[in-house]
Amino acid sequence: MAGKFTRLVWNCHALSAVCCLGFAGRNSLPDFAQLPTTYLLASFAGCALLIAFLGTKMSAYADIIADRTRFGEALIGSILLGAGTSIAGIVTSTSTAAVGAADLAISNALGGIAAQTMFLAIADVAYRKVNLEHAAASAVNLGQATVLMILIALPIMAWSAPSFTVWAINPLTPVLVGAYLVGLYNAHKIHMEPMWFARDTDATLSEEDHDTSDQRTLWRIGTLFAVSTLIVGLSGWIVGATGVELSERLGISQGVVGALGTAIVTSLPELVTTIAAVKRGALQLAVGGIIGGNMFDALFIASSDIAYRDGSIYHAISQRTVFWMALVLVMTAVLLIGLLRRERQGPAGIGWESVLLIGLWAGGAILQISLG
Repeated sequence: MAGKFTRLVWNCHALSAVCCLGFAGRNSLPDFAQLPTTYLLASFAGCALLIAFLGTKMSAYADIIADRTRFGEALIGSILLGAGTSIAGIVTSTSTAAVGAADLAISNALGGIAAQTMFLAIADVAYRKVNLEHAAASAVNLGQATVLMILIALPIMAWSAPSFTVWAINPLTPVLVGAYLVGLYNAHKIHMEPMWFARDTDATLSEEDHDTSDQRTLWRIGTLFAVSTLIVGLSGWIVGATGVELSERLGISQGVVGALGTAIVTSLPELVTTIAAVKRGALQLAVGGIIGGNMFDALFIASSDIAYRDGSIYHAISQRTVFWMALVLVMTAVLLIGLLRRERQGPAGIGWESVLLIGLWAGGAILQISLG
């Protein structure tokens, strides 16, 4: 059983890599410039709906896999669900970087992380019993959130350092990938040999408190998950292509389109899967899916640097994009504090960290829009 799950995880990550290399290897995106604006908008919206629909299915599949393999909801959410739901975003960032849209590629990654972190606050609103971060206590999620902050700090260091590349790739890019892999290993060790334990309360919901009744085989569920991931990835490529063209036609900066347009659309699977997981009672899967997805989203930066052929992508982005990096760091720190403090009830029935996350994201969005 564990061997089947391991193969499924690596197949999911391999699928992401194949999609990214396939799209990045193209010299250019299809000629969307010849299509009318209404068609582009319809394609953008249609792909958004498809991504949202499949996101619901992927949450159910991941919950079943977590129950069957006994690897834990937090770990499954972080590795499998996080990577699977993020494939649309990584294809969008990689394909747009391949055509030289550096700001759109990186702001899509950072805007997606910011939006997905804010989605946890929305899930907190949906879970009315108690603060979500209180009920979904998990040492794995604490470790993953810490690794995420490292993954976001590294690109800021690269941006502030002198530009240097090897084959047009910044040396920090492989370091970023290595840090992600170490983070996954760290999550596995925390799950298998935990040294910290959250205090159980009457509001804590463990993984054993709910179970799935689906009788389909693990192989079939894994296949459905992989097929959904592939379709979501293709939809993400179309979102990226139409996003670049709409940015030019509507006179909106790539940073705004990336952080508030393509980022939100390609992050819809995370929103849908998080809400669906909360409704199913899979709270650790919900939180783990967001944090793990955010970790995987940090790899968008690495894949974008590889696809960007004009040098280091870290030195081709604007200060507006670096602002989103700093905002993501602050939002992740707020989330980490919330996971540690585990407040039972805050204003309007949600935790204070959720209020702050919504406020931080909204403030960042308003600032970016006001700058044009």
